[in-house]
Amino acid sequence: MPEASTLHKEEVAPPLPPIDPSRYTLRQRIVLRIIIWAGYWVIRLLGPTLRVCISYEEGAQKTREQRPLVESFWHSCMIPATYICRDMGVRVMSSNSYDGEYMGRIIGKFGFLAVKGSSSRNAVRALLGLRRALTDGWTVAFTLDGPRGPRHKVKPGPVALARSTGIPMSMFHVAVDRAWVLNSWDRMMIPKPFSRVLLRFGKLIHVPTDATDEDVERYTAELQASLDRVCEFAEANVNQVGTSQFPYYRAG
Repeated sequence: MPEASTLHKEEVAPPLPPIDPSRYTLRQRIVLRIIIWAGYWVIRLLGPTLRVCISYEEGAQKTREQRPLVESFWHSCMIPATYICRDMGVRVMSSNSYDGEYMGRIIGKFGFLAVKGSSSRNAVRALLGLRRALTDGWTVAFTLDGPRGPRHKVKPGPVALARSTGIPMSMFHVAVDRAWVLNSWDRMMIPKPFSRVLLRFGKLIHVPTDATDEDVERYTAELQASLDRVCEFAEANVNQVGTSQFPYYRAG
């Protein structure tokens, strides 16, 4: 499979289907369209102004485009991560809620594919879809404290998926030096124009396919510690973006 940076648009993700009129009222569908297009243009206009550095721990993935991986990050990073990782065909676990509907459609306009799931049978179906995506060579991603929290608390989905496929887990945090922070459960960040942004990848975690349930608990705790570590590093160093130690990222 070609590198993500060379993918054609039609290879990244299939076109989004129309909003299902059986699920939403006319008013809800109108509001959805407004939110989707407003969210798209916020990211599209702000994204090119961001001054980005991508940093890697020792043992982390080698490039932004490396795949397949089981990727994890916090929900608050969704907006800058969507722009930085656009058009790479990443498959993202998404809730089947109203919020999940508009978030999935916003990120879909940037080349992501939202795979719908919830805490019921839909989640099992979604995990099977993510497993197929991994075996086909795509990276899958989890906003681990989504869709409703608790904030910055790891859930076991990525570890279970890594165990069943043998694909390593990666994780990252995106820190922004100047942002509007929403008064929401996740403290969602909207970067201000020309902000410095530091994306920090953590060391890959390999979960054996024969790992026991006790091992899964241990790897879940390791993923939590890794996300806490890269989050602390990125937040502590974001003001250094643009220096020789943290140079600006230049795509391609």
